[in-house]
Amino acid sequence: MPRIAEDRLPAQPSSPEQESRRQAILRAAAHHGAEKGLERVQMHDVAKDAGVAIATLYRYFPSKTHLFNALLSDRVKHLAESTPLPRPGVDRVQAVSDLLVEGGRELLSRPLLAHAMLQSNLAAVAQAGGVVTNRFSGLITQLLGVEHPSDAQARLVRITEAAWYGVLNAALNHHITAEQAEEDTRVACRKLLSGIEELA
Repeated sequence: MPRIAEDRLPAQPSSPEQESRRQAILRAAAHHGAEKGLERVQMHDVAKDAGVAIATLYRYFPSKTHLFNALLSDRVKHLAESTPLPRPGVDRVQAVSDLLVEGGRELLSRPLLAHAMLQSNLAAVAQAGGVVTNRFSGLITQLLGVEHPSDAQARLVRITEAAWYGVLNAALNHHITAEQAEEDTRVACRKLLSGIEELA
């Protein structure tokens, strides 16, 4: 019988050793997710490959949804930390579209893992309001140079992000090609974000 996730928040690492174990779990999850997809990943296999007890895995990740949503959150955090602000004179909308295209390429290169992370993120958004979505929206507004977005600006950023997720899902389900996904992403950014600074 499948393990039922407890109704509790995942534990947070409180020492370098605990963070190291958490990262080992995420690496193992990425490996299994890329090979098998969400439904076929077994938590005990992830724990075994990460070198941790199954109880340790469930302490940090009460379910596969928590696990793959955390993996997506970790990827977005890394992306935010490694993405420099555009240099003066650089088109900021172009910078956002470049970011989304590169992020899309990375996700589409491992489609089963991308499905697992995006599906888990949708479930997490439905349950808890979408921490990953908020962090990614923050990265987009940062690239746009919008320090304190107005309601209208925040709405356009949300719609842009939703359009990108939709494009990725269309590509993952083979409704469009990877090349079409990139062009659709750039069109969405141009149409939605050009002139956004005027809505402050």
